[in-house]
Amino acid sequence: MPDNGSDSSSLLEAGIMQTVWDLRAGYEDTLASPLFPVFISVGFYFATVFPMTFFDLCASRWAWYRSYKLQPEKEITWPMVKKCLALVMTNNFLYVLPVTVAQYIWVPPTPLPAKAPTALEFFGQLTALLVIFDFQYGVWHAVHHKNRWLYKNFHSTHHQYHTSFALVGQYLHPWELFTIGLLTTVDPWFFRCHPMTCWVWMLMNVWLAVEAHSGLDIWFSLSTFVPFGLYGGSRKHDMHHMKPLTNFQPYLSTWDRFFDWDCPGMKGGGVKPEELLAWEQRNKRKRMSKHATELMTGTVNGFLSVTDDAKGNNETTDTAKDK
Repeated sequence: MPDNGSDSSSLLEAGIMQTVWDLRAGYEDTLASPLFPVFISVGFYFATVFPMTFFDLCASRWAWYRSYKLQPEKEITWPMVKKCLALVMTNNFLYVLPVTVAQYIWVPPTPLPAKAPTALEFFGQLTALLVIFDFQYGVWHAVHHKNRWLYKNFHSTHHQYHTSFALVGQYLHPWELFTIGLLTTVDPWFFRCHPMTCWVWMLMNVWLAVEAHSGLDIWFSLSTFVPFGLYGGSRKHDMHHMKPLTNFQPYLSTWDRFFDWDCPGMKGGGVKPEELLAWEQRNKRKRMSKHATELMTGTVNGFLSVTDDAKGNNETTDTAKDK
């Protein structure tokens, strides 16, 4: 016999999704334009960062606001914001705007299907896109930290700020901006995502990046709701700006844990949780153990030390410097 309860639930979900999708009526030309995804992404970015930046500048001494700050002792100043905003605007005018114009000229309008995606398709694809993008950018991020040349020439731009605030999410070298834009745009193609799914994914990615760089421990972060600490959010990424060889994943924590790159983050008000204190103790013991091993084996940072036998001196000399 058919499951009437299940059928009713499916019809309800389909009805909600279709009702939302039907709101496009009368705006088809605008929504189908290749400019639409760019405009909503850029517009949503500035709409989210400006209120946060205002509070960083104007409310930094208010006790209730400082209780949400991950680094409350670090003040966000207007010169910091001005420098960050200058690069963000430069990138948008020199790179985003020309790409937008090229899309308008050469990319055909997006076909808008009559039917909405099912709830399963919509939320399933959003979850898949998040996991895949997180892995892709996590690999890119780790490589650009581990390789000195890549870090110096590209990713070091982003790390000029050790104290993160919302605008810093787009304080990027053009190469990094291009990589993020490409992954965000291309990944939905592989799933043949519905336009509504694509648009929500772009807005979702913008918000998650802004929240991760906000420097705030806000209660409505995904890290509050995702169990087992699987989602890092602002706590983990703020710690990455303090300890750059940790927390390479932009959002999740799975691969960071697997490769032992995971470092617990601070809590609002600059409180160190027990997990972070334990992590610091473990790292301290590791450094002491490594130092003891180097002393016993006659190595420094993995290089053999040189002894001055000609003078009958048993003391080890400094390791030869990198040329």
